[in-house]
Amino acid sequence: MIVVCGIASERPIALVTDALRRRGLPHAVLHQRRFTDTPIDIRVDGTDVRGHLRCDGRTVPCSDVTGIYTRLMDWRLLPEARGAGEETLRHCQAWHEALGTWIEIAPGRVMNRASATATNRSKPYQAQLIRSAGFRVPETLVTDDPDLALAFRDRHGRVVYKSISAVRSIVRLLDNEAAARLPQIRSCPVQFQRYVPGVNVRVHVVAGEVFATRIETDQVDYRYAGRYGGRADLTPWTPPRELALRCADLATGLGLALAGIDLVLTDEGEFFCFEVNPSPAYSFYEDHTAQPISDAIARALLGR
Repeated sequence: MIVVCGIASERPIALVTDALRRRGLPHAVLHQRRFTDTPIDIRVDGTDVRGHLRCDGRTVPCSDVTGIYTRLMDWRLLPEARGAGEETLRHCQAWHEALGTWIEIAPGRVMNRASATATNRSKPYQAQLIRSAGFRVPETLVTDDPDLALAFRDRHGRVVYKSISAVRSIVRLLDNEAAARLPQIRSCPVQFQRYVPGVNVRVHVVAGEVFATRIETDQVDYRYAGRYGGRADLTPWTPPRELALRCADLATGLGLALAGIDLVLTDEGEFFCFEVNPSPAYSFYEDHTAQPISDAIARALLGR
């Protein structure tokens, strides 16, 4: 039995569920927003995990679960939690803590455990792991000092800024307009990086299987190209064997059965790695390129 945890209507969840259905694989969806009527009963005895989940109106014994795909949003942002009473909030928090604990210790293939996703909560820390895996990383500065940020821009010319944590941010150039707002970083350190021109590449690693997408864009952050009147053309791409192996090894080294790796290919033929996303919105790339990433996830969930 495979359990899919998250919001059923979200595209990545829906694609995995459809792939499991097409393959005739037994599965159940644990709807995150239905925490009030989907009880979780988990008991741990030594290395034995017992109990059951209530999924899709049926009871699923934990002992029957051999694979888990999880893409959970912050429970505090759920519509059912906003404005809810204190008792509901306590129940919501306890439900998610129980679910997170089970996902962390459940046997079988899990995409992904919280312990493996933790490196993305500190991008500077993750960058050190990426560099140790043999990838080049752009020169980086993390600071709350506006003068240091300006000096960093003077030294490298074009500089981008982004969040330090796992919270998604739009990558923007530190132009003069943004530089005028630098005094605001005194209350919140920001990550600055040398801008590396080239072609963006997103590599999805699914249990060692590699799917690469080449992105041609006229924007700094291609994910938001449409918002700013730009373009982003996504095409499937076959990476060099050495790069594919290195990406697979990087995901394995981070303990990730599923990973989205962000790279840029420079005009000189060098690859720089920006970060590794442990909960990638792979559906964006699958929808644009027809690469069977969701099917690979479904197949991988069968393995241990």
